[in-house]
Amino acid sequence: MKTKIPSTDRQSQRRNVRVEFHDDAAQAVFIAGSFNEWNPTATPLIALGDGKWAKELSLPPGRYEYRLVVYGQWTCDPAAPEQISNGYGSSNSVLVVRPKPGAKKL
Repeated sequence: MKTKIPSTDRQSQRRNVRVEFHDDAAQAVFIAGSFNEWNPTATPLIALGDGKWAKELSLPPGRYEYRLVVYGQWTCDPAAPEQISNGYGSSNSVLVVRPKPGAKKL
């Protein structure tokens, strides 16, 4: 039987994870996923110059599906180590946030 982690415990275990993307011509890049209700404009990446984009997310441990929105088009993150079919004929990228080292297992 799988035990559900209480939300207060999950929140206290939040980890910072960084998503990076590169596109020399992009004017705006967003990340949308299960962590922000798939809102395509809620979470913009920050332009770092030379076509580099990044965003630091603070998330509780878990497995999150997401996509990048570039030029208004949904796309997979080419740097994501895992992709999963999304049921719409394409794939979502997967981000796994692990518990903090030494955190008690719930």
